[in-house]
Amino acid sequence: MLIKRFLIIAESGMHSRPATILVTEADKFQSNITLKVNNTEIDFKSIIGVLSLGIYMGEEIELIFDGNDEVTASEKITNLIIELKIGKEV
Repeated sequence: MLIKRFLIIAESGMHSRPATILVTEADKFQSNITLKVNNTEIDFKSIIGVLSLGIYMGEEIELIFDGNDEVTASEKITNLIIELKIGKEV
């Protein structure tokens, strides 16, 4: 299991466009990926779940990767979050 923490830096938070890109990428991996925000956990492969959290600028999120391709999944998702300028790793 790998845990990555990010600070959301995008002014619009994690809105639908970047969330869709991230969820689509997460779905390519066999590992379970859980998104945790303010003690609420959801499946990161669910676009409705991600958008329902209403993640805003300044919030910290935690991604938990668990499975046989967790290292690759965490690297790819981390790179996308940084590339899309949604957040920075903390």
